[in-house]
Amino acid sequence: MAVFDTPQAAFGALRPVCVQLTRTQTVENVRQLQAHLAGVSGAALQELQEYVLFPLRFALRVPGPKQERLLQSLVQCISSVLAATCVKKQELLQELFSELCTCLAPPPNSGKAAPLSEELKLAVIQALHTLMHSAYGDVILSLYQPSSLPLLGFAVSLLLTLAEQEKAKQIKISALECLQVLVLQCDCQEHRHLDEDEEQQCGDLFASFLPGISIALSRIIAGDIKQGHKTTVSAIRLFYLIVGLVMADKQLARIPKSKEKLPVEHSRISELMIHRGSDWTKSTAEKLSILLHKVVESSSVHPHWKVRLELVELVHHLLRNCSQSLVDSFSHLLKALVGLVNDENSEVQSRCNKVLQGISEQRIVAQNRALADVLSENLHSLATALPRLMNSQDDMGKVSTLSLLLGYLKLLGPKINIVLHSMSHLQRLSKALVQVLELDVTDVKIVEARRSEPPGPLQQGVQKGRCQKKYFRFFTEEKVFQLLQQVCRVLGYYGNLYLLVDHFMGLYSESGLYRKQAAMILNELVMGAAGVGVDFLQEREAALNVDDLKGSITSILDEYMDQANWYLFTSVDSEESSPEQSEQHLGLAVRAGGVSSSVLLLSSEPPVTTRTMNSNIWQICIQLEGVGCFAAVLGKEFRLLLLSALYPVLEKAGDRTLLISETALGTLADICEACGYDSVQCLINENSDYLVNGISLNLRQLAYQPRASQVLDTMLRNSDASLLPLVEDVIQDVLSALDQSYNSQASTFLRVLHSVMTALVQWFGMPSAEEHQQRQTDKGQSRALSQGQHKVTSQEVERFFLDYVSQKRIAEGDLPDLEEEEETDEVPLANPEPNSDMEGEAPLPSHAQLARDVMERCIHLLSDGSLRVRLKVLDVLELCVTMLHPHGNHLLPMAHRVWPALVTRLVGDDPLAVLRAFKVLCTLAQTCGDFLRQRFSKDVLPKLTSSLLSQAPVSARAGPVYSHTLAFKLQLAVLQGLGSLCERLDMGESDLNKVADACLIYLSAKQPVKLQEAAQSVFLHLMHVDPDSTWLLLSEVCCPEGYEPPHPSLRPVKLSGMGRPRNELTDNVLLLLHRLQQQEATGPRSSTQEASPS
Repeated sequence: MAVFDTPQAAFGALRPVCVQLTRTQTVENVRQLQAHLAGVSGAALQELQEYVLFPLRFALRVPGPKQERLLQSLVQCISSVLAATCVKKQELLQELFSELCTCLAPPPNSGKAAPLSEELKLAVIQALHTLMHSAYGDVILSLYQPSSLPLLGFAVSLLLTLAEQEKAKQIKISALECLQVLVLQCDCQEHRHLDEDEEQQCGDLFASFLPGISIALSRIIAGDIKQGHKTTVSAIRLFYLIVGLVMADKQLARIPKSKEKLPVEHSRISELMIHRGSDWTKSTAEKLSILLHKVVESSSVHPHWKVRLELVELVHHLLRNCSQSLVDSFSHLLKALVGLVNDENSEVQSRCNKVLQGISEQRIVAQNRALADVLSENLHSLATALPRLMNSQDDMGKVSTLSLLLGYLKLLGPKINIVLHSMSHLQRLSKALVQVLELDVTDVKIVEARRSEPPGPLQQGVQKGRCQKKYFRFFTEEKVFQLLQQVCRVLGYYGNLYLLVDHFMGLYSESGLYRKQAAMILNELVMGAAGVGVDFLQEREAALNVDDLKGSITSILDEYMDQANWYLFTSVDSEESSPEQSEQHLGLAVRAGGVSSSVLLLSSEPPVTTRTMNSNIWQICIQLEGVGCFAAVLGKEFRLLLLSALYPVLEKAGDRTLLISETALGTLADICEACGYDSVQCLINENSDYLVNGISLNLRQLAYQPRASQVLDTMLRNSDASLLPLVEDVIQDVLSALDQSYNSQASTFLRVLHSVMTALVQWFGMPSAEEHQQRQTDKGQSRALSQGQHKVTSQEVERFFLDYVSQKRIAEGDLPDLEEEEETDEVPLANPEPNSDMEGEAPLPSHAQLARDVMERCIHLLSDGSLRVRLKVLDVLELCVTMLHPHGNHLLPMAHRVWPALVTRLVGDDPLAVLRAFKVLCTLAQTCGDFLRQRFSKDVLPKLTSSLLSQAPVSARAGPVYSHTLAFKLQLAVLQGLGSLCERLDMGESDLNKVADACLIYLSAKQPVKLQEAAQSVFLHLMHVDPDSTWLLLSEVCCPEGYEPPHPSLRPVKLSGMGRPRNELTDNVLLLLHRLQQQEATGPRSSTQEASPS
């Protein structure tokens, strides 16, 4: 609590020191006064304010030079008195203001700040700051009368000089803050809020200072970065506060046409006063535009985020208060604001977004046509420069440029149609987008990537909303593409959809160079029109009508799926289309496309380059993505468009080009999601009636509709057995058409049949090799069980030896009854038809009957002159055999008929055909073992073993590249399948020896590793068939241990492999003997029983 609470007590304490200071002006006397003031209460000091200030002011006014220390002490003491009291007299306020300013007065005509110490300057500035805040109520307004204009001008000039020329950061900042207080724009709450008339008066007064203040501040803002960010922030704040006050739209609207006349005594003052009329406003706005451009340029790239944040506040303040008077400056201001949306600092980003949101919500642009025109011109200029900028800037620059473009569109909002209705603006913007979105179509991998025949349904790998990654010519950053997407969606959201669709459809039809980009833009426009994934600042004025949206989508779909745009050249694969078909198809496309499709002649002119095919693939993919977008937009309303859209999409899902197929499957997933189908299977099943009808009609004109097979293929691979009754008639149509056009359409029909058989195997089960192996295991276990339950009888021993003698005679070539045996084997097969219709036998299921019919055709086509056809026939044949596996009575007659042609493929055809034929043989062996045994032994095995023996030296000396040759693949396939063939066919001893001799050389360490492993697998199978013979053969090559006779009367066992030095066969032979030893230890079986016929 203060010592002196009453004015009387305080006066008694202060009077001596005040008198002493008046007499002698020293620093010590000032300090004593300061010390006594500390013990006086605020209320008491308020009563004695003028008394205490008198000696201090007197000391300031004493003529002659003064010590700077004394001046500083005086000013600081005045400041402390003002801080504790209020100035309630106008005269005192003005006198103190003048006296303090005089302390900073520079020498006459110097143009520079007074040569004072930094401490004194800072003290005076702070005293002025305190004085302005101590003015009570309306007293402060006495400074802002026309009569005070010179005094204010003097103070403003002093403070601006200090702020601009001083080196000390604290002085610069304090001077700027004091100026802010002086123009009544400080952030404190102590000053009362000015009413409109008072603001108008201050605006008129400060208009005189605006040129000087704005020019000086712009120099400070654009000054050396070493001055610190706080100085720049203060300067920017003061700049927009003073400009916002003087150029406020509300004030300028109230300015009278003629200048108000002052009394005669103020005639000189009247000359200094500014009349803010229209001419002055226009002239000042033009000059401020130059300064604002300078301010924006330096601040928007300032390294400190607080400077950039203050720039956002500058734009916000001026746009809110001066949107009409400074409309020409907003070209720079809005560019800065929109550009800072992607600032690296999160606070700048956040504030920038809030300001933009506020501008939109307050409809500042929507209600100001002049501002909308400025934005339109900015947009036009940027669209003109966009292709050049995207070609020259780095990725960060491209992001900034596109952010600016997007910001302009968002700010325009509903006013965007001003731009769209101007043909010049629309042409410039659309061409810029089309050029920037140009795809890079040089990657040959797009064309090379082909879809292989999958074993199961393709829908397992489908992801909803899949969008293929695109590669663009002018940018690589994903952020750039996302911004371009947003630009298109904002256009679609606010713009006239019919106008935009019509314009970009014109570009789509105008040139093949624009078609892909136009399709991408159309897709995004529709998404934006539906409000999907649009980042907007304000809601559009009216929601889009669903019928309008559907109408636009229908017109786009019609153009996309026009034959000239949907059936493009994507491959030179002869399997997909013959040259004749291509010519017919392209001619049909041009005729169907009419005027718009004439441009496609470019893509069909020979030669078809990789670039052209790549471009066509991307066009189809973009159009497919568009179909998925349209489905997502319309939801269940899209079901009405399925009649025209589903069939073409299914065609592309069956395309052999991987990119097209994957994109089409993603589109199908989107359609399912949008239309409420649980899966692609449900989608196909519920629309199968019209799909099947379309396939049936198109299959009858296969020369002109070669892709009907792709639709059927896609349906079969993505549906289940419930589809079979619907497509059964179509398959019969295919078989009938195949019967009539073997020469021209065989490859296409076989592709259909392959799809059919793949689906049947998938739906009705595949009797796998594991099941066959299980049956063999069960048979072996039953044998072992029977051995364990009873002793071997003499009859069984006798039967074994009789069988052994018979087999030995056959092995030695003594075949007296071979012809009879063959006849006996073939008698049941001579008339297969009666067997298939035996009385009491159940009729074949429909799927098995289809497999039988298809196999019938395959038999005739196995000898076709085209290798490609033969390969496809062998693939289909393998599936047919698999399908007929449970129906042996029907399979065996068909196997009998197919055997001669199959043998020809195995022994005298191209290696590729031999490879496929061997796979078919292995499949046949699973079910027709007894039937094939003798035929295989006689017709095929000699050729296979001789081929293996002849190729062994070649593979032994070949290098690593040999593993990529067809010869290697054929060797590997034969070795991998031969062992299982021998086991399944239960081959005789002589045939097993031939196989063992042919495969033994492949156990050499000189052979490729894969061939060694395959040869080991052959011997592992031989161990199951005849372990004793296999052991003997291997031991003749390498025997790791000697065998002592159990009795002296027996001769010692001598094998060729005993004592033999290590060679290239040793490692693999030892490994096999070890495996055989393990097998004997785990499941001892009689080798003779294994070798005997079952």
